Amino acid sequence: MKIKDINKVFFLGIGGIGMSALARYFHSIGKDVSGYDKTQTQLTHELEEEGIFITYEDSLDTLLKDADLIVYTPAIPKNHLQLNYYKENGYELKKRAEVLGLIANELYNISIAGSHGKTSTSSLIAHILHHAHKDVAAFLGGVCLNFNSNFISGNTYSVTEADEFDRSFLQLNPNIALVTSVDTDHLDIYGNFEAIQESFAKFLSQVRENGSIFLHQNIDKKIIDSNHHAYTYSYQNNESDYYASNIKVIKGSTHFDLHTPDNIIKDLILNYGGKHNVENAIGASAVALKLGITPEELGQGLKTFLGVRRRFQIVYQSEKHILIDDYAHHPREIDAVIQTVRDLHPHLHLTVIFQPHLFSRTRDLATEFGQSLSAADRVILFPIYPARELPIEGVSSQLILDSIEIQDKVIIEKNLLLNYLSSLEKTEIIMTVGAGDIDKLTTPISQWLKEKEK
Repeated sequence: MKIKDINKVFFLGIGGIGMSALARYFHSIGKDVSGYDKTQTQLTHELEEEGIFITYEDSLDTLLKDADLIVYTPAIPKNHLQLNYYKENGYELKKRAEVLGLIANELYNISIAGSHGKTSTSSLIAHILHHAHKDVAAFLGGVCLNFNSNFISGNTYSVTEADEFDRSFLQLNPNIALVTSVDTDHLDIYGNFEAIQESFAKFLSQVRENGSIFLHQNIDKKIIDSNHHAYTYSYQNNESDYYASNIKVIKGSTHFDLHTPDNIIKDLILNYGGKHNVENAIGASAVALKLGITPEELGQGLKTFLGVRRRFQIVYQSEKHILIDDYAHHPREIDAVIQTVRDLHPHLHLTVIFQPHLFSRTRDLATEFGQSLSAADRVILFPIYPARELPIEGVSSQLILDSIEIQDKVIIEKNLLLNYLSSLEKTEIIMTVGAGDIDKLTTPISQWLKEKEK
Protein backbone atom coordinates (compact mmCIF):
# COMPACT_ATOMS: atom_id res chain seq x y z
CA MET A 1 0.00 0.00 0.00
CA LYS A 2 1.27 3.47 -0.94
CA ILE A 3 0.40 6.59 1.02
CA LYS A 4 -0.57 8.37 -2.21
CA ASP A 5 -3.29 5.76 -2.87
CA ILE A 6 -5.04 6.42 0.47
CA ASN A 7 -7.89 8.95 0.59
CA LYS A 8 -9.89 8.16 3.75
CA VAL A 9 -8.41 6.89 7.02
CA PHE A 10 -10.26 5.78 10.18
CA PHE A 11 -8.33 5.45 13.46
CA LEU A 12 -9.44 3.08 16.22
CA GLY A 13 -7.94 4.63 19.35
CA ILE A 14 -7.25 8.00 17.75
CA GLY A 15 -6.62 9.72 21.09
CA GLY A 16 -3.46 7.73 21.82
CA ILE A 17 -0.27 9.76 21.67
CA GLY A 18 1.19 7.73 18.80
CA MET A 19 -2.10 7.36 16.94
CA SER A 20 -2.88 11.08 17.11
CA ALA A 21 0.49 11.93 15.54
CA LEU A 22 -0.35 9.67 12.60
CA ALA A 23 -3.83 11.20 12.35
CA ARG A 24 -2.26 14.65 12.22
CA TYR A 25 0.13 13.45 9.50
CA PHE A 26 -2.65 12.18 7.23
CA HIS A 27 -4.70 15.31 7.92
CA SER A 28 -1.70 17.52 7.04
CA ILE A 29 -1.34 15.90 3.60
CA GLY A 30 -5.00 16.43 2.78
CA LYS A 31 -6.49 13.02 3.58
CA ASP A 32 -9.98 12.60 5.06
CA VAL A 33 -9.29 11.58 8.68
CA SER A 34 -11.74 10.46 11.37
CA GLY A 35 -11.65 8.04 14.27
CA TYR A 36 -12.92 6.51 17.48
CA ASP A 37 -11.77 6.79 21.06
CA LYS A 38 -13.48 5.75 24.26
CA THR A 39 -12.47 8.86 26.22
CA GLN A 40 -12.51 12.59 25.59
CA THR A 41 -9.17 14.16 26.51
CA GLN A 42 -7.26 17.37 25.89
CA LEU A 43 -5.63 15.64 22.93
CA THR A 44 -8.91 14.52 21.33
CA HIS A 45 -10.31 18.03 21.75
CA GLU A 46 -7.23 19.44 20.00
CA LEU A 47 -7.71 16.99 17.11
CA GLU A 48 -11.36 18.01 16.80
CA GLU A 49 -10.38 21.68 16.75
CA GLU A 50 -8.00 20.87 13.89
CA GLY A 51 -10.93 19.48 11.88
CA ILE A 52 -10.78 15.75 12.60
CA PHE A 53 -14.11 14.05 13.40
CA ILE A 54 -14.05 11.75 16.45
CA THR A 55 -16.79 9.49 17.77
CA TYR A 56 -16.75 8.27 21.36
CA GLU A 57 -19.35 5.55 20.75
CA ASP A 58 -18.43 2.03 19.67
CA SER A 59 -21.27 1.75 17.20
CA LEU A 60 -21.67 0.59 13.61
CA ASP A 61 -23.59 3.81 13.01
CA THR A 62 -20.53 5.98 13.66
CA LEU A 63 -17.80 4.16 11.76
CA LEU A 64 -16.49 5.20 8.34
CA LYS A 65 -17.77 2.67 5.80
CA ASP A 66 -15.83 3.93 2.77
CA ALA A 67 -12.42 4.06 4.48
CA ASP A 68 -9.35 3.04 2.46
CA LEU A 69 -7.32 2.29 5.58
CA ILE A 70 -8.14 1.37 9.17
CA VAL A 71 -5.38 2.05 11.67
CA TYR A 72 -5.73 0.41 15.08
CA THR A 73 -3.85 0.09 18.32
CA PRO A 74 -3.37 -3.04 20.48
CA ALA A 75 -5.26 -1.19 23.22
CA ILE A 76 -8.54 -1.75 21.31
CA PRO A 77 -10.30 -4.79 22.89
CA LYS A 78 -10.90 -7.88 20.75
CA ASN A 79 -14.70 -7.59 21.19
CA HIS A 80 -14.81 -4.04 19.82
CA LEU A 81 -17.76 -3.74 17.42
CA GLN A 82 -16.11 -1.39 14.93
CA LEU A 83 -12.84 -3.35 14.85
CA ASN A 84 -14.66 -6.60 14.17
CA TYR A 85 -16.84 -5.01 11.48
CA TYR A 86 -13.74 -3.88 9.61
CA LYS A 87 -12.06 -7.28 10.06
CA GLU A 88 -15.10 -9.20 8.82
CA ASN A 89 -15.75 -7.01 5.79
CA GLY A 90 -12.42 -7.07 4.03
CA TYR A 91 -11.07 -3.63 4.93
CA GLU A 92 -7.35 -2.80 4.85
CA LEU A 93 -6.33 -2.91 8.54
CA LYS A 94 -2.89 -2.00 9.81
CA LYS A 95 -1.43 -1.57 13.27
CA ARG A 96 -0.11 1.85 14.21
CA ALA A 97 3.48 0.59 13.99
CA GLU A 98 3.04 -0.67 10.44
CA VAL A 99 1.70 2.67 9.24
CA LEU A 100 4.47 4.55 11.01
CA GLY A 101 6.98 2.30 9.25
CA LEU A 102 5.36 2.99 5.88
CA ILE A 103 5.79 6.73 6.36
CA ALA A 104 9.14 6.92 8.15
CA ASN A 105 10.96 4.41 5.95
CA GLU A 106 10.29 6.54 2.87
CA LEU A 107 12.27 9.41 4.45
CA TYR A 108 15.71 9.71 6.04
CA ASN A 109 14.73 7.78 9.15
CA ILE A 110 16.02 8.82 12.58
CA SER A 111 14.58 6.40 15.14
CA ILE A 112 14.88 6.80 18.93
CA ALA A 113 14.43 3.63 20.99
CA GLY A 114 14.78 2.83 24.68
CA SER A 115 12.91 1.73 27.77
CA HIS A 116 12.72 5.39 28.79
CA GLY A 117 13.98 8.73 27.55
CA LYS A 118 12.58 8.29 24.03
CA THR A 119 10.16 11.21 24.05
CA SER A 120 12.49 13.86 25.44
CA THR A 121 15.37 12.75 23.21
CA SER A 122 13.30 12.57 20.02
CA SER A 123 11.66 15.93 20.82
CA LEU A 124 15.09 17.48 21.33
CA ILE A 125 16.35 16.13 18.00
CA ALA A 126 13.22 17.30 16.18
CA HIS A 127 13.46 20.77 17.71
CA ILE A 128 17.20 21.16 16.98
CA LEU A 129 16.69 20.18 13.33
CA HIS A 130 13.55 22.30 12.94
CA HIS A 131 15.20 25.31 14.61
CA ALA A 132 18.09 24.94 12.13
CA HIS A 133 15.54 25.08 9.26
CA LYS A 134 15.87 21.43 8.28
CA ASP A 135 12.88 19.83 6.53
CA VAL A 136 11.89 17.41 9.29
CA ALA A 137 8.79 15.37 10.06
CA ALA A 138 8.42 14.20 13.65
CA PHE A 139 6.18 11.59 15.26
CA LEU A 140 6.59 12.09 19.00
CA GLY A 141 5.36 10.22 22.06
CA GLY A 142 4.50 13.43 23.85
CA VAL A 143 3.45 17.00 23.14
CA CYS A 144 6.58 19.08 22.51
CA LEU A 145 5.94 22.51 23.99
CA ASN A 146 7.88 24.26 21.20
CA PHE A 147 5.33 23.00 18.67
CA ASN A 148 2.41 22.45 21.07
CA SER A 149 2.01 19.17 19.21
CA ASN A 150 3.31 15.62 18.95
CA PHE A 151 3.71 16.03 15.19
CA ILE A 152 5.71 18.19 12.78
CA SER A 153 5.11 18.09 9.06
CA GLY A 154 8.11 17.61 6.76
CA ASN A 155 9.38 15.62 3.79
CA THR A 156 13.12 14.94 4.16
CA TYR A 157 14.01 13.75 7.65
CA SER A 158 11.77 11.67 9.89
CA VAL A 159 12.26 11.68 13.68
CA THR A 160 10.37 8.74 15.09
CA GLU A 161 9.96 7.11 18.47
CA ALA A 162 10.80 3.43 18.09
CA ASP A 163 8.57 1.71 20.63
CA GLU A 164 9.62 -1.72 21.89
CA PHE A 165 6.10 -2.55 23.12
CA ASP A 166 4.62 -5.33 20.98
CA ARG A 167 7.95 -5.24 19.06
CA SER A 168 6.57 -2.25 17.15
CA PHE A 169 10.03 -0.87 16.37
CA LEU A 170 10.80 -3.82 14.13
CA GLN A 171 8.72 -2.07 11.45
CA LEU A 172 11.44 0.59 11.15
CA ASN A 173 14.60 0.63 9.03
CA PRO A 174 16.56 3.59 10.36
CA ASN A 175 19.38 5.57 8.80
CA ILE A 176 20.23 6.61 12.34
CA ALA A 177 19.18 4.73 15.48
CA LEU A 178 19.71 5.92 19.03
CA VAL A 179 19.00 3.73 22.07
CA THR A 180 18.66 5.52 25.41
CA SER A 181 18.25 2.50 27.69
CA VAL A 182 17.43 -1.20 27.77
CA ASP A 183 15.64 -2.11 30.99
CA THR A 184 13.16 -4.68 32.22
CA ASP A 185 9.65 -3.74 31.10
CA HIS A 186 6.75 -5.18 29.08
CA LEU A 187 7.35 -8.67 30.45
CA ASP A 188 3.78 -9.46 29.41
CA ILE A 189 5.15 -9.28 25.85
CA TYR A 190 8.74 -10.52 26.26
CA GLY A 191 8.73 -12.86 29.24
CA ASN A 192 12.32 -12.10 30.32
CA PHE A 193 15.10 -9.54 29.98
CA GLU A 194 17.06 -11.67 27.49
CA ALA A 195 14.14 -11.52 25.05
CA ILE A 196 14.05 -7.71 25.44
CA GLN A 197 17.75 -7.52 24.57
CA GLU A 198 17.22 -9.79 21.55
CA SER A 199 14.46 -7.52 20.28
CA PHE A 200 16.63 -4.42 20.60
CA ALA A 201 19.42 -6.28 18.80
CA LYS A 202 17.03 -7.14 15.97
CA PHE A 203 15.96 -3.49 15.74
CA LEU A 204 19.57 -2.32 15.46
CA SER A 205 20.35 -4.98 12.87
CA GLN A 206 17.79 -3.23 10.65
CA VAL A 207 19.81 0.00 10.52
CA ARG A 208 20.49 0.70 6.86
CA GLU A 209 23.85 0.18 5.20
CA ASN A 210 26.20 3.07 6.03
CA GLY A 211 23.79 4.10 8.81
CA SER A 212 24.79 5.16 12.32
CA ILE A 213 24.02 3.84 15.80
CA PHE A 214 24.25 5.78 19.06
CA LEU A 215 24.05 3.92 22.39
CA HIS A 216 23.99 5.04 25.97
CA GLN A 217 27.29 3.98 27.56
CA ASN A 218 25.55 1.69 30.09
CA ILE A 219 23.90 -0.52 27.44
CA ASP A 220 25.41 -3.95 26.87
CA LYS A 221 27.26 -3.72 23.54
CA LYS A 222 26.37 -7.31 22.65
CA ILE A 223 23.14 -6.01 21.09
CA ILE A 224 25.30 -4.62 18.24
CA ASP A 225 26.07 -7.01 15.39
CA SER A 226 29.41 -7.15 13.58
CA ASN A 227 28.07 -5.17 10.61
CA HIS A 228 27.56 -1.98 12.60
CA HIS A 229 29.63 0.36 14.74
CA ALA A 230 28.04 2.20 17.66
CA TYR A 231 28.97 5.58 19.06
CA THR A 232 28.45 5.86 22.81
CA TYR A 233 27.25 8.76 24.94
CA SER A 234 26.81 9.42 28.64
CA TYR A 235 26.42 12.16 31.21
CA GLN A 236 30.03 12.46 32.27
CA ASN A 237 31.89 9.22 31.45
CA ASN A 238 35.01 10.17 29.51
CA GLU A 239 35.19 6.69 28.00
CA SER A 240 32.16 7.64 25.89
CA ASP A 241 32.41 9.19 22.45
CA TYR A 242 30.10 12.00 23.57
CA TYR A 243 29.96 13.25 27.17
CA ALA A 244 29.67 16.43 29.25
CA SER A 245 32.11 18.21 31.51
CA ASN A 246 32.25 21.48 33.44
CA ILE A 247 28.58 21.00 34.40
CA LYS A 248 26.99 23.85 36.36
CA VAL A 249 23.41 24.59 37.34
CA ILE A 250 22.74 28.34 37.24
CA LYS A 251 19.24 29.59 38.10
CA GLY A 252 17.65 26.30 37.06
CA SER A 253 19.54 26.06 33.73
CA THR A 254 22.31 23.53 33.12
CA HIS A 255 25.50 24.80 31.51
CA PHE A 256 28.01 22.24 30.18
CA ASP A 257 30.77 21.55 27.69
CA LEU A 258 30.14 18.77 25.17
CA HIS A 259 33.02 16.45 24.28
CA THR A 260 32.74 14.83 20.85
CA PRO A 261 35.18 12.58 18.92
CA ASP A 262 36.30 15.71 17.03
CA ASN A 263 36.26 18.62 19.45
CA ILE A 264 34.77 20.26 22.56
CA ILE A 265 31.74 22.52 22.19
CA LYS A 266 31.84 25.02 25.04
CA ASP A 267 29.08 26.38 27.27
CA LEU A 268 25.93 24.75 25.97
CA ILE A 269 22.80 25.70 27.92
CA LEU A 270 19.78 23.50 28.59
CA ASN A 271 16.73 25.01 30.30
CA TYR A 272 15.16 21.60 30.87
CA GLY A 273 16.03 20.35 34.31
CA GLY A 274 17.70 17.21 35.53
CA LYS A 275 20.75 15.06 34.95
CA HIS A 276 18.69 12.62 32.86
CA ASN A 277 17.65 15.41 30.51
CA VAL A 278 21.24 16.57 30.11
CA GLU A 279 22.05 12.99 29.16
CA ASN A 280 19.17 12.98 26.66
CA ALA A 281 20.50 16.26 25.28
CA ILE A 282 23.95 14.74 24.80
CA GLY A 283 22.46 11.86 22.79
CA ALA A 284 20.33 14.28 20.76
CA SER A 285 23.37 16.49 20.15
CA ALA A 286 25.39 13.53 18.87
CA VAL A 287 22.70 12.76 16.30
CA ALA A 288 22.33 16.41 15.29
CA LEU A 289 26.07 16.85 14.78
CA LYS A 290 26.14 13.67 12.68
CA LEU A 291 23.51 15.28 10.46
CA GLY A 292 25.66 18.35 9.91
CA ILE A 293 24.19 20.72 12.46
CA THR A 294 26.82 23.34 13.39
CA PRO A 295 27.90 23.96 17.00
CA GLU A 296 26.17 27.37 16.82
CA GLU A 297 22.91 25.83 15.59
CA LEU A 298 23.17 23.14 18.27
CA GLY A 299 23.64 25.74 21.00
CA GLN A 300 20.60 27.70 19.87
CA GLY A 301 18.50 24.55 19.55
CA LEU A 302 19.29 23.34 23.06
CA LYS A 303 18.87 26.76 24.65
CA THR A 304 15.43 27.33 23.10
CA PHE A 305 14.01 23.88 23.86
CA LEU A 306 10.96 24.29 26.12
CA GLY A 307 10.42 20.65 27.01
CA VAL A 308 7.60 18.14 26.67
CA ARG A 309 4.16 18.17 28.23
CA ARG A 310 4.11 15.83 31.23
CA ARG A 311 7.92 15.43 31.25
CA PHE A 312 8.97 17.24 34.44
CA GLN A 313 6.42 19.92 33.61
CA ILE A 314 6.16 22.65 36.22
CA VAL A 315 2.40 23.19 36.36
CA TYR A 316 2.32 25.67 39.25
CA GLN A 317 5.01 27.57 41.12
CA SER A 318 4.90 30.22 43.84
CA GLU A 319 7.13 31.22 46.73
CA LYS A 320 5.52 28.52 48.89
CA HIS A 321 4.63 25.67 46.55
CA ILE A 322 5.68 23.85 43.38
CA LEU A 323 3.51 21.38 41.46
CA ILE A 324 5.31 19.15 38.93
CA ASP A 325 3.66 16.66 36.58
CA ASP A 326 5.59 13.77 35.02
CA TYR A 327 4.71 10.78 32.85
CA ALA A 328 7.20 8.48 34.65
CA HIS A 329 5.82 4.94 34.83
CA HIS A 330 8.98 2.85 35.29
CA PRO A 331 11.19 2.72 38.41
CA ARG A 332 14.22 4.16 36.58
CA GLU A 333 12.12 7.10 35.38
CA ILE A 334 10.89 7.73 38.92
CA ASP A 335 14.50 7.62 40.15
CA ALA A 336 15.38 10.30 37.60
CA VAL A 337 12.54 12.73 38.37
CA ILE A 338 12.95 12.46 42.15
CA GLN A 339 16.71 12.99 41.82
CA THR A 340 16.03 16.07 39.69
CA VAL A 341 13.80 17.53 42.42
CA ARG A 342 16.45 16.79 45.05
CA ASP A 343 19.15 18.46 42.93
CA LEU A 344 17.09 21.58 42.30
CA HIS A 345 15.36 21.87 45.71
CA PRO A 346 17.40 19.84 48.22
CA HIS A 347 15.78 21.31 51.34
CA LEU A 348 12.09 21.20 50.37
CA HIS A 349 9.61 18.52 51.42
CA LEU A 350 8.55 16.28 48.51
CA THR A 351 5.16 14.57 48.17
CA VAL A 352 4.91 12.12 45.27
CA ILE A 353 1.44 11.09 44.10
CA PHE A 354 1.86 7.98 41.96
CA GLN A 355 -0.68 6.17 39.80
CA PRO A 356 0.71 2.76 38.76
CA HIS A 357 0.16 1.95 35.08
CA LEU A 358 -0.78 -1.64 34.12
CA PHE A 359 -1.36 -4.65 36.35
CA SER A 360 1.41 -6.62 34.65
CA ARG A 361 4.03 -3.87 35.16
CA THR A 362 3.00 -3.52 38.81
CA ARG A 363 3.28 -7.29 39.31
CA ASP A 364 6.70 -7.46 37.67
CA LEU A 365 8.28 -4.33 39.19
CA ALA A 366 6.45 -3.72 42.50
CA THR A 367 9.58 -4.04 44.64
CA GLU A 368 11.57 -1.72 42.38
CA PHE A 369 8.74 0.82 42.39
CA GLY A 370 8.75 0.74 46.18
CA GLN A 371 12.50 1.30 46.33
CA SER A 372 12.33 4.23 43.91
CA LEU A 373 9.41 5.93 45.67
CA SER A 374 11.19 5.59 49.03
CA ALA A 375 13.39 8.53 47.96
CA ALA A 376 10.40 10.87 48.48
CA ASP A 377 9.35 12.30 51.85
CA ARG A 378 5.74 11.23 51.39
CA VAL A 379 4.06 8.87 48.91
CA ILE A 380 0.38 8.83 47.98
CA LEU A 381 -0.61 5.89 45.80
CA PHE A 382 -3.69 5.58 43.61
CA PRO A 383 -5.20 2.29 42.45
CA ILE A 384 -3.68 0.83 39.27
CA TYR A 385 -4.65 2.41 35.95
CA PRO A 386 -5.48 -0.67 33.84
CA ALA A 387 -5.14 0.83 30.31
CA ARG A 388 -5.40 -2.15 27.95
CA GLU A 389 -5.40 -4.83 30.69
CA LEU A 390 -7.91 -6.73 32.78
CA PRO A 391 -7.21 -7.10 36.52
CA ILE A 392 -4.74 -9.75 37.66
CA GLU A 393 -5.66 -11.61 40.83
CA GLY A 394 -3.58 -10.53 43.80
CA VAL A 395 -2.08 -7.51 42.01
CA SER A 396 -2.86 -4.07 43.40
CA SER A 397 -1.10 -0.91 44.55
CA GLN A 398 -0.70 -2.61 47.94
CA LEU A 399 2.26 -4.55 46.48
CA ILE A 400 4.07 -1.27 45.91
CA LEU A 401 3.00 0.21 49.25
CA ASP A 402 4.44 -2.79 51.09
CA SER A 403 7.81 -2.19 49.41
CA ILE A 404 8.03 1.52 50.25
CA GLU A 405 10.49 2.01 53.12
CA ILE A 406 9.37 5.42 54.38
CA GLN A 407 6.56 5.67 56.95
CA ASP A 408 4.53 8.47 55.38
CA LYS A 409 2.69 6.45 52.74
CA VAL A 410 -0.94 5.72 51.89
CA ILE A 411 -3.28 4.39 49.19
CA ILE A 412 -6.36 6.49 48.45
CA GLU A 413 -8.92 6.87 45.68
CA LYS A 414 -8.42 9.81 43.31
CA ASN A 415 -11.64 11.53 44.36
CA LEU A 416 -10.35 11.74 47.95
CA LEU A 417 -7.05 13.40 47.08
CA LEU A 418 -7.87 17.05 47.78
CA ASN A 419 -9.43 16.23 51.14
CA TYR A 420 -6.37 14.20 52.05
CA LEU A 421 -3.97 16.96 50.96
CA SER A 422 -5.93 19.41 53.10
CA SER A 423 -5.14 17.30 56.16
CA LEU A 424 -1.37 17.55 55.63
CA GLU A 425 1.01 20.12 57.07
CA LYS A 426 3.88 20.07 54.54
CA THR A 427 3.08 20.32 50.83
CA GLU A 428 6.07 22.35 49.57
CA ILE A 429 6.61 20.26 46.41
CA ILE A 430 3.89 18.01 45.04
CA MET A 431 4.64 15.78 42.08
CA THR A 432 1.95 13.87 40.16
CA VAL A 433 3.51 10.85 38.47
CA GLY A 434 2.20 8.15 36.13
CA ALA A 435 1.13 7.29 32.58
CA GLY A 436 -2.60 7.00 33.26
CA ASP A 437 -5.06 9.85 33.79
CA ILE A 438 -3.43 11.37 36.88
CA ASP A 439 -2.62 14.53 34.91
CA LYS A 440 -6.33 15.45 35.03
CA LEU A 441 -5.76 16.32 38.70
CA THR A 442 -3.14 18.97 38.09
CA THR A 443 -5.72 21.74 37.56
CA PRO A 444 -7.68 21.05 40.77
CA ILE A 445 -4.44 20.67 42.74
CA SER A 446 -3.20 24.01 41.36
CA GLN A 447 -6.47 25.68 42.33
CA TRP A 448 -6.26 24.13 45.80
CA LEU A 449 -2.70 25.45 46.25
CA LYS A 450 -3.79 28.96 45.21
CA GLU A 451 -6.66 28.89 47.71
CA LYS A 452 -4.32 27.64 50.41
CA GLU A 453 -1.99 30.58 49.84
CA LYS A 454 -4.68 33.25 50.22
